[in-house]
Amino acid sequence: MPKIVDHSERKSHIAEATWRVIMNQGMKGATVRKIAQEAGVSLGALRHYFSSQHELLAFAMNLVKERVNARIAAILGLGLPPKEKVTRVLLELIPVDDTTMAEMEVWFAFVFHLKYADEEYAELNDEIYPGIRRLVDYLDRQGVLRQDLDKDNEAERLYALVDGLALHAMLEPERLDKQRIICVLTGHMNAICNV
Repeated sequence: MPKIVDHSERKSHIAEATWRVIMNQGMKGATVRKIAQEAGVSLGALRHYFSSQHELLAFAMNLVKERVNARIAAILGLGLPPKEKVTRVLLELIPVDDTTMAEMEVWFAFVFHLKYADEEYAELNDEIYPGIRRLVDYLDRQGVLRQDLDKDNEAERLYALVDGLALHAMLEPERLDKQRIICVLTGHMNAICNV
């Protein structure tokens, strides 16, 4: 009886191998040959799933977004108080463990690669700013956001805070560990919320 292959699972396996190659060797090292080797598949099998390196990299990048979005959707489905819910969502955008650190390293590698590669990737839009803007609006609708604040400015501040924490967590993980990140983010949320 022939072996049944889950194509979606196989593509995710190859994408995760792509992440590992990028983390260990950078984007320049992310050749199709090295990725196939890391994934334990032949070049022909890899090309069966991805017709080009561009397609493979786009899939790997989108897999990062899908996984983050799935975790965020799970949090949004919980019956948490608004401020706690927003804080937990924001923590999904900052590397606080091995999984989120790997995702962030891969995402930044893509961003910097594309900045200098003269390639267009529509998939690069991480949708973080619009998402943060929706979170600020949610806090306001729930009556939790301080009324003396400008929502546009608060969305920009929160976006800058999340990006800054994410970047520094990657660059200085010993200094900016999970507890420190939670403390800084919670302090900011306490400052902009009235409960």
